[in-house]
Amino acid sequence: CGRRFRTFNVVDDFNREAMHIEVDTSISSARLIRVFEQLKCSHGLPQVLRTDNGPEFLGEAFVQWAKLNGMSIRYIQPGKPNQNAYIERFNRTFREEVLDQHLFTRLDDVREAAYGWMLEYNQARPHDALGHLTPAEYRNHLAESSTFEMYA
Repeated sequence: CGRRFRTFNVVDDFNREAMHIEVDTSISSARLIRVFEQLKCSHGLPQVLRTDNGPEFLGEAFVQWAKLNGMSIRYIQPGKPNQNAYIERFNRTFREEVLDQHLFTRLDDVREAAYGWMLEYNQARPHDALGHLTPAEYRNHLAESSTFEMYA
């Protein structure tokens, strides 16, 4: 789009579901808070957020917001991306299948492509680790077979 952009991806480690892909020219702590506030309303918050040591995750505003919302932050060791393997693999697949395949002219074009790909990833792409179910099927399968009362 003539200028660099960044993406911030949220993936549920349990069922590999892509929860959100944020696209903009920069991602700040304030932006993270807005994204997680949206997720809180639509899906709830994770108990634990595993992340790298990016400045947006280290910002005092985000750290305090996470604490107030009962979300523990676990930072991986610098230079050890394998400690965050699920999101690293997701980021690579997203980059190869979306970002490297298109020449984007507008941020909205990137957002549209990311959203469409995320829907396909969650609803139409089986994962070996999930017994050849899609993330959405896996989540629904567990909800149906659970003996616990679940709320969404």
